This record gives sequence, structure tokens and C-alpha cells, in this order.
Amino acid sequence: MTTSSAPTTSRGDRTPPTGLALWWKNNRKLIVPPILGIGGFLLFWQLSASLGLTKLAGPLSLFTEERTRELLFYPFFDRGGLDKGLFLHSMSSLSRVALGYTLAAIVGIAAGIAVGLNKGLDRAFDPLFQFLRMVAPLAWVPIALVLFQNNQPAAIFVIFIISIWPILINTAEGVRQIPQDYRNVALVLQMSSGRFFTKVLIPSALLYIFTGLRISIGLAWLAIIAAEIVMPGTPGIGFFIWDAYQNSYVSDIVLGVVWIGAIGLILDRLMAWLQQRISPGQ
Repeated sequence: MTTSSAPTTSRGDRTPPTGLALWWKNNRKLIVPPILGIGGFLLFWQLSASLGLTKLAGPLSLFTEERTRELLFYPFFDRGGLDKGLFLHSMSSLSRVALGYTLAAIVGIAAGIAVGLNKGLDRAFDPLFQFLRMVAPLAWVPIALVLFQNNQPAAIFVIFIISIWPILINTAEGVRQIPQDYRNVALVLQMSSGRFFTKVLIPSALLYIFTGLRISIGLAWLAIIAAEIVMPGTPGIGFFIWDAYQNSYVSDIVLGVVWIGAIGLILDRLMAWLQQRISPGQ
């Protein structure tokens, strides 16, 4: 007499995960810790606000306060003047950042290359560059207003003068770090200035240039927020936060800070993505 037993499935016979399950298996260690960290911080913040340990509104106020909830879910409204949604305020700020940052990138990269290639220029201007980059963003605001007598160009100037230094200094350092062997090969091959620039200098210094660009985009975003808070009547996310403070809308201030952080993170990630696209081997 024979007995039969139910077939058993060994661990090795399991079907490997596919699709979403495979993605989760590969990425859970990158996703779970940030979720736990951010969740713990938000929980501590909400408990502190609920227990009265701080006067700052908790994160739940973004949804429980009617005014703040409307600002969060309807960011595109425009009632005229300065009464705009968060998206329109952000676009005003970003337009200024785009102009000031672009000017800083053009001038900073060009000046950085010149300083990096010429030791005389480096010795002459490095103390000045180091001095100017230490001036706080808010200190430039009254100077910009005196120079331009208008909020818009003054704000763009503040962005430019704050964000140019990391670009300039990192570009100059990248040019200095070009191996001497590369320079010698260029001399032996009698490369033209244009060919040396495109085939040797830029590829060699690109990592340093992008380091400066990535630092500067964050500084540019911080600078415009500070400038808009100080400059009255200028639409932008900085004005939104100051106006909320003036009217004691604490939960609106919290929303503005979250909005600023989210945009800053997006700008940083866009710059990192651009670096990977342009210099994937770096």
C-alpha cells in the first residue's frame, strides 16, 4: 500500500517578484527611512502644537484651517493686485530667480575661467571675491534699492550678487585643477584656443562648474525670498509669507515655508538631473 503526500513548495520554487513588487523590493530601503524620519518629525511637531509647547501651528492646520486649506488646494486664483494664489506668487519669484541666476551663471563662469587661467588676475581679485561673498543677502537689498530705485531690478540684482560667487569660485578652481599633462598635450598638438576650450577646459572643469551652479540655485532661491520680504508691494512667495505674518495667519506662514522648501528641493533635483544628462561620466 502506498501513500501520497501533498506536494510541497520549496523556497527556491517561489515565483520571483515582478512589476510593483519588484520595484518595492529594490527601493524599500531608500523609501522607508525617509518616510519614518519625516513622519516622526511631523508627529513631534503636531504634538508640540497640540500640547501648547509652541505657538507655531501644527502641520494639520494646513487642512483644518479653512483659509489655509483653500490656499493649498486652489493655488491658481488671481483676484487682482497682490491677492493671488501661491502658484502665481511662486511664478513671480521664479521669474526673478531665472533672470538673476542666468546672469550670474554667464558672468560667473566667464570670470571663473579667466581667473583660473590667469594667476595674476587670481591674486588681484581673489581677496575682493572672498570679501563680497561674505555679505549677507539682506545687506544687499538697501544697496540694490539705492542703485536701481525700483523693486524689480533691485531684486534681480540681489539674486545675481548672491549667486555669482559659488559659480565663479568653483569654476576657477575647476580650471586650476586641469592636469598639467592635458595642457602639455594641447601645446604639442597646437590646439587653437577654441578647441582647447571645448575639448579640454570645459570637460575637465565641468564637475566643479556644476557644483557651483547647484549651490547657487539654492542661494538664489533663498535670496529672492529675503528680498521680497523686505521690498514692500512686490508679488512673490516672500511677500506672501510677510503678509501672512502681518495678518497673524500662522498656518499660512507654515504653508508658505512648506511651499518654499518644496520648490527649493525641485530646483536642486533639476540641477542634479541636468548635470547627469550633460556629464553622465563625471
